[in-house]
Amino acid sequence: MSTQPANNGVSPDKEKTFWYTVARVAATILVRGPFPVRYHNKERFQLDAPYILISNHKSALDPLIIAKPCKKYEVRFVGKKELTKKKWVAHLLEKGLHMITVDRHNSDLAAMRQCMKVLREGRVLAIFPEGTRHLPDLMSEVESGTAVLALRANVPLLPVYISRKLSFLRLTHVYVGEPMDISDLAAQGMDAAVVEQVTNRIRETFLRMRADTQKK
Repeated sequence: MSTQPANNGVSPDKEKTFWYTVARVAATILVRGPFPVRYHNKERFQLDAPYILISNHKSALDPLIIAKPCKKYEVRFVGKKELTKKKWVAHLLEKGLHMITVDRHNSDLAAMRQCMKVLREGRVLAIFPEGTRHLPDLMSEVESGTAVLALRANVPLLPVYISRKLSFLRLTHVYVGEPMDISDLAAQGMDAAVVEQVTNRIRETFLRMRADTQKK
């Protein structure tokens, strides 16, 4: 059964924070100035929540350029716990910017419950399925946690392909794909084979998006 509430397209987000607003302003300055970004099909960010936003990972600034055009909601990003070693940083990321901290090296049930709570509340969850910025090729590794969450929540996945690492005065293209409906797989239940099918669908979607952009 889907977690999706009947919100009639109205944003349920009532936890707007000062630091999230500051980050959004900073992102706007960055992408319109020193680190230019051109968005393609950015209207798709306005998809009614809940949904899971998935993206390839090029730089530490990726959350800023992804969250900036998603004006309807304050996005909840999943981030590695190594980012929160200092208490003030942890407070800023978790309280000010809604980040969900995850232990990538162990089964983190607490983080999984937080992610499910975000989706049940009708919000947007953002995950980098690759789990790291240092892979030999696009989606050469896709962590299964994204597929597990999508199947449990039975919500759409919104793929975002970032063409290159943000670079000073060099244009980066950000492509927003069609929402991925995995309800056909969710209906089959939860097992390793179905999780693998979702994972493969994620990989194939990003490879297709990259191929499509290279034709332009």
